[in-house]
Amino acid sequence: MQVPSTLLGESRTRLLQGVAIGAIASMAIGFSWGGWMLGSTANRHAAEQASTAVVAVLTPICVEKFLQNSDAQANLAALREIPSNWQQGQYLEKGGWATRPGATSSDYELARACATKLIEAKAASQ
Repeated sequence: MQVPSTLLGESRTRLLQGVAIGAIASMAIGFSWGGWMLGSTANRHAAEQASTAVVAVLTPICVEKFLQNSDAQANLAALREIPSNWQQGQYLEKGGWATRPGATSSDYELARACATKLIEAKAASQ
């Protein structure tokens, strides 16, 4: 059996070098511009999106829990006095309004989203 001339000698070396360079270039382009990602990266993105979706769904519940409290107006006035969203979130966490159903501790992301909605709702009503 005769081997093609492209697989002999220097041609063979160049062919293998081209295959290797092509494979490396394909991976580099695919991961940087093609949108390829590792499974662990995809899992991390999916978890972040799921958490964001849960916060978006639970924010109106948090707002409602806050407004149904007997001291809602006083608490809302106190919340509006707090300068940063971070501290507003802490205020809601301490009050227990930002606790997910079935959870024993409050959720910081939910607290910040809830604080933002409460401040926006109050500003829109004025």
